[in-house]
Amino acid sequence: MTRSPSLSRRSLLALLLAAPAGAACARAPETAVRPPSRPGPADLDALLARARLGAEVSFMLADPATGEVLEARDPTAAVPPASVSKTITTLYAWETLGSAHRFATRLLATGPIRDGVVQGDLILAGGGDPMLSSDDLGDMAEALRQQGVRGVTGAFRTWSGALPYVEQIDPAQPAHVGYNPAVSGLDLNFNRVQFFWQRQGGGITTRMEATGDRFRPQVRMARMRLADRDTPLFTFSGGNGTDDWTVAARALNAKGSRWLPVRSSAAYAGEAFRTLAAQRGITLGPPVPLAGAVQGTALVTHSSDDLAAIAADMLKFSNNLTAETLGLTATLARGGKAGSLASSAGEMSAWARARFGAAGIDLVDHSGLGGESRVTAAAMVRVLSGGGVLPTLLRRYDLPAGFGREPHPVEVRAKTGTLNFASGLAGYILTPGRPLVFAMFMADLDRRRALSRQERENPPGALEWTSRARRFQQELLARWIAVST
Repeated sequence: MTRSPSLSRRSLLALLLAAPAGAACARAPETAVRPPSRPGPADLDALLARARLGAEVSFMLADPATGEVLEARDPTAAVPPASVSKTITTLYAWETLGSAHRFATRLLATGPIRDGVVQGDLILAGGGDPMLSSDDLGDMAEALRQQGVRGVTGAFRTWSGALPYVEQIDPAQPAHVGYNPAVSGLDLNFNRVQFFWQRQGGGITTRMEATGDRFRPQVRMARMRLADRDTPLFTFSGGNGTDDWTVAARALNAKGSRWLPVRSSAAYAGEAFRTLAAQRGITLGPPVPLAGAVQGTALVTHSSDDLAAIAADMLKFSNNLTAETLGLTATLARGGKAGSLASSAGEMSAWARARFGAAGIDLVDHSGLGGESRVTAAAMVRVLSGGGVLPTLLRRYDLPAGFGREPHPVEVRAKTGTLNFASGLAGYILTPGRPLVFAMFMADLDRRRALSRQERENPPGALEWTSRARRFQQELLARWIAVST
């Protein structure tokens, strides 16, 4: 079967931008529903019964051009959006910073270079780049070497003051999960360190690496101690620029690795750069944090990709650090309160409510990791209706085999979101001539509240629940596609 032509990017943007932001869907009450024009592939009540979610289920399907609500269920119920909230963060950063915005990481000298030696301090100054990698630091060290620099008379310093320091995105998460790192103005490898182990000769060897694609400097600021126990798997303590971990030695298999979150982010980047510089004949002392304003002559500047590329990457891979960095940077650029993730997210929530006329947005961070964030399906539909750039950034969402014709004649662009016993999906159904917007959320708040901190990585029943939630989302999406084509 031939594939129907997809709506072009230009025509879609023209349609979605035709109405002023906030006006989309304003001509129909949030709870006014027009039944589908013809029967769907399955009865909605039967879909819900089969899903066995035992949860709050809310959704809305609407036409952004007319504001007509085509189908809805409890669209004003406030539920955790999980990573679906990254769509709001994208629009917030895009409008505030612009699609061409780039983050700069610099090597600054506080004095001149004489005979290959900086007469003063060398400063690794972060600019809030969420994509900074060990490969980038290696290239910066090489650029410094090519300028003839071999050392400094002063200290090697790190500066992370471009953004406020946040020890972890969500304190309710287990300490060892890699998706919950620190956030600061100087972040490296998404603030994750790779822990390696191998059993040999009756013992276990370990190492910690700032792993990149080309460069893999070992670091000692993140330290691992083997503990003779079965559980807990990891424990953490930190301070004064070190991250101290213990691991249950009995739980380790013959050989493996795992990403762990970094809390001392500036120390991590500083040590990695010092090692990479030493490999190129540049002698630096241990990194010393610099407080206050940063000054100096830029010797090397690394510029990130533009925000358009960073946002697309964030929406594709759903990286939490990237979302928090974009959100904090945008809030600071707007002159808002960014002393914490909650205050910055509050600024973004207020912006979204005003910008899109979307009552029902109350976020505690920019990534969706915090379980106390709330949105409604109706609010998300309003945001998506006014979020003209999103269809070009969101990844394609393909229904699995078994949902009608293959390949499916209608393209869907959407963002997923998953927490324990909470799942969401929101985006665009790009039917030729009439793109539609949708949002669907489901959450079992009682089961979420009953979880201990240690249970949050993989609680009993969560995988099965999430599988049923996703199946319901796919069946509902297939129903909507069927009635819209």
